[in-house]
Amino acid sequence: MDNVLEKQRSAHEDIERLEQAIVDQYMDDAKTHREKLYNEHVVDKFLTRIAEKSEYLYELYEDKDGLRQSEMEALSGSSEFSEFYERLKVIKEHHRKYPNEAVVPPEMEFIYLAQKKDESDYEELEKLFSGEESTGRYLDLNTLHTMYINLKGVKKLDYLQYLSEFDDFVTVYPKAIKTTEDYKTYLNELFQYLHSFFRRAKPLYDIAALEEEALLEFNDEWEQGKVAGWEDVDSTNHDLFCPACQKQFSKQTVFDAHLSAKKHIKAQKKLDEQGSDSSAAIGTVDNVVGVKDDKRKAIAWKERLISKYAEALADFREESKSNVERKQALTDKERTLEQEQEKVEYVDQDSDEDDDEKIYNPLKLPLGWDGKPIPYWLYKLHGLGVEYPCEICGNYVYMGRKAFDKHFQEWRHAQGMRSLGIPNTRQFHEITKIDDVLALYQKQRKEGSSAEAKADIVEEYEDAEGNVYNKKTYEDLKRQGIL
Repeated sequence: MDNVLEKQRSAHEDIERLEQAIVDQYMDDAKTHREKLYNEHVVDKFLTRIAEKSEYLYELYEDKDGLRQSEMEALSGSSEFSEFYERLKVIKEHHRKYPNEAVVPPEMEFIYLAQKKDESDYEELEKLFSGEESTGRYLDLNTLHTMYINLKGVKKLDYLQYLSEFDDFVTVYPKAIKTTEDYKTYLNELFQYLHSFFRRAKPLYDIAALEEEALLEFNDEWEQGKVAGWEDVDSTNHDLFCPACQKQFSKQTVFDAHLSAKKHIKAQKKLDEQGSDSSAAIGTVDNVVGVKDDKRKAIAWKERLISKYAEALADFREESKSNVERKQALTDKERTLEQEQEKVEYVDQDSDEDDDEKIYNPLKLPLGWDGKPIPYWLYKLHGLGVEYPCEICGNYVYMGRKAFDKHFQEWRHAQGMRSLGIPNTRQFHEITKIDDVLALYQKQRKEGSSAEAKADIVEEYEDAEGNVYNKKTYEDLKRQGIL
């Protein structure tokens, strides 16, 4: 039927069926993480369809072309019976034209969807995530960590530290790099990943409400100059800010004088050529705060959004850190065994109802290869509760003797030795104080000149009868033919 009233009735029916389908989906007893996530994605699709149908229904009720009003008048007027028979004639004509047309009830779509759930549906869900994300359980920031390490002037954090501090834009990221293109690219990639992870791992989370709340808070703090890390930006005097040069001037005379400089003219010309694309490199969400002309505000706004996302994903972050710590404690054999179990017995692991429950770990013991806390006796046996700080590594604390002995050959200690200008050789192992390392290095340099002379005394030789001589005595006796 082409009439408006029938379209409205059909839209209302579709919305009711979608609402019932959501209820049925939640009635399904999903026990594993994978099943719960699959249900959330299905419900998200239903909610999207409800929103589309509601928007379509709203347009019909608006009746901008007046068709609905004319139909109502025709049905309620004096010619209501003639209108009824006219529509009945149209229906009969349709069935006469298509006598054997199959009719599929609308509810069959949702019945089929409920019965269709099989392993192939879960495979489609798993394709949305990387292997490190483990179907939305953990964050995978390895690529972003590599981008972070390549930024100039930042603290060199390992992956575990990066997971804890990637959203600390005040202390971790120097102010000097925040206007560089590399930092803007990195910031945009970090924002895009967290936003995408929300849509994949928490499809029902109201991101729009989170962004709206962050926007109101950010604009208020920006106007007052209280945005963390950007307090020195004068956001109140927009008249003395040059969007082409991205500089804030303190006086009107200085601002007017710089307008005739060649550098400003060149920057202004470049800005005019780029047009509205000047802020595109930072992301389209920046436009909502009116930051097309002030890139500093765009960067600060993106940082605020990332911080809000990280705050909302705090549980995922902690789970990711625990997972990284657990994998670092695995041997190659255990890691290979774990990968094989994930491939062969994935369904059996997912069927465990305790997978999603919080593990009781009051002593904060490290996790073993099976994801459970190791026994306390093993924790004490390996001395994992003993702290070994290393000043060369930036006062990084290693838990347990094994991790401490191993770290002398790792990148953090090697980089610390390189910064001191000292080779990371075996002689400097077991030394963690900078003063001690420098003192030993200076001593070795002083003794380096007499190293060859000492070799004649230190090296020992043995004759055929088993007598032991130093190098010098042995060579003298051999030249004299005594040996």
